[in-house]
Amino acid sequence: MRAFKPIITLFLTVAFVTLMIPALLVLPFSKDKEGGKLSEAVEQPIENVDTTEVSGVDVAVYRSAEEEIQTIPLESYVVGVVATEMYADFELEALKAQSLAARTYIVDLLLTDNVVGVPKGADVTDTELHQVYRNDAELKKSWGSDYTWKIKKIKDAVNATKGQILTYDGKPITASFFSTSNGYTENSEDIWTSAYPYLKSVASPWDKSSPKFYNNETISVADFQKRLGVKLPAGNEIGTVKARTKGNRVSKVVIAGKELTGVEVRDSLGLKSTDFTWERKGKNIIITTRGFGHGVGMSQYGANGMAIEGKKSDEIVKYYYQGVTIQPSNAILNTITAKK
Repeated sequence: MRAFKPIITLFLTVAFVTLMIPALLVLPFSKDKEGGKLSEAVEQPIENVDTTEVSGVDVAVYRSAEEEIQTIPLESYVVGVVATEMYADFELEALKAQSLAARTYIVDLLLTDNVVGVPKGADVTDTELHQVYRNDAELKKSWGSDYTWKIKKIKDAVNATKGQILTYDGKPITASFFSTSNGYTENSEDIWTSAYPYLKSVASPWDKSSPKFYNNETISVADFQKRLGVKLPAGNEIGTVKARTKGNRVSKVVIAGKELTGVEVRDSLGLKSTDFTWERKGKNIIITTRGFGHGVGMSQYGANGMAIEGKKSDEIVKYYYQGVTIQPSNAILNTITAKK
C-alpha cells in the first residue's frame, strides 16, 4: 500500500488494474517444479504476540519469495504488516493508527469472494500489491540488534487496537495508506475509478517534514519520449498541465499534443508522485515531485506528525478516513469463520 518499488517485470502489466481497483490485483504466480501446485505451509506466529483471536480466523498469505502459502493467525499477520509498512521509531499513536488500517484492510479482503491476483488457497500476497508482510525471522534479520525494542513497540501498538477495525455504514473500509503527501491527500475518484465517501482530500501539512517530501529525477529526453510515446518539439517546451486534482496533483497534462493523466505520467516515468514539475536542460529533463505515493487515505508521515502534536490514534484515523467508526471486528470475523 505504500509507494511502489520494483518486484518483477511482469508485475508492471498489472499496475493499471492496481490503480483502478485497489483491493483486486492481478499478477502471475509460479508453480513448484515437482507437483505443479503451490506448496502450503503453516507459518509459526511471531513470538509472544498477545492475542485473543476469533477461533479459526487465519490469513493465508502467499509468500512470494518462497512461492508457498503460509497460514498466519490474523493478529500475528497484522504485527508483521505494521512492522514492515511503518517505521518502528514512529510515535506509538501513529503505529496504532497503522494497526487499525492494516487490520481493516485484511478483514475487508477476507470478506471478498474470489479475490483476483492471489493463487488458489491464498487470501493475500506479501507484497506492496496488497500489504507488505515479513515474519519474525525476517524482522530479526532486518532489524539486527534493534529487534527487541522494535518488535515490542509494534506489538504494543497492535495489542492496543486488538480486534478493532474501521467501518463506514457498518462495513470495513478500503483502508488505503501511503508514505507522504504533497500537503494534501486525494479524493479516491481522482486516482481510482470509484468514489469512496470516506476517502476525501484533507490537508496534511505535517508531511512537509518528511525526508520523502521532495524528490528529483533526471531523465534523458530520448527516454522521456520513449516512455510516454511522444516527440517533443525543439526548444525547452515539455508540456502543459490542463487540470489538477482536489489534492493539487496533476490530473491532465498535454505533452506534444498528447493528453495524458497524471497517473499515466507517474507510472510511465516511475515518479514518486503525481504532483510534478519539470525543466528541460539540454538532453535531459529534470523532474521534481512532491510527496511519495498515490495520496489516497492515510499519510504515514502525516499520521506521525499528528501523533507528535499529541493526537491519539482514533483522532488520526478519523481525520484521514472521513466519517468512519472504530468498532470490534468479532461479529464480522465470525461470519468469515462460518463460511469455512
